[in-house]
Amino acid sequence: MTEQVTDPRALLLSRIRDVPDYPKPGVLFKDITPLLADPVAFTALTDTLAELCLSNGATKIAGLEARGFILAAPVAVRAGLGFIPVRKAGKLPGATLNQAYELEYGTAEIEVHAEDLTADDRVMVIDDVLATGGTAEASLQLIRRAGASVAGVAVLMELGFLPGRSRLEPVLDGAPLEALITV
Repeated sequence: MTEQVTDPRALLLSRIRDVPDYPKPGVLFKDITPLLADPVAFTALTDTLAELCLSNGATKIAGLEARGFILAAPVAVRAGLGFIPVRKAGKLPGATLNQAYELEYGTAEIEVHAEDLTADDRVMVIDDVLATGGTAEASLQLIRRAGASVAGVAVLMELGFLPGRSRLEPVLDGAPLEALITV
């Protein structure tokens, strides 16, 4: 039996711990492990994200490696939708599609199984944090290259002082970007 939560966003925010000077001095790290350890908060997060996916017509949910997997997989189960892992290059067996993207110091690559997405799919991308938006932007490009359409992007937390939203808005093509919490 799940407990009824009247204000899920307040509950979620209350379960995110600030860790000063991690991973280096001057950084205030937002730790979501207390939220994941709390079954009421984790259920509220899962339910809220599942509702967003369904209300935006998603047929599949893509989770971004690695913390996005933790959030997206239970959301897919709750919503009754398929889960697509978006992995770092070289982590998936078989035929894959990959997408390179720019990092602050260099490039990275993500991939999906080529056969997991079709033209009939509307994919909601889920991750824990939206920071600069590079990985999310690459995932949108990858989903479209696979022939699917984008239902939107949903994140637990947006770092509002970083340019992730402004980077994603032009490539969303009108699909929503939902952040449950903005810090």
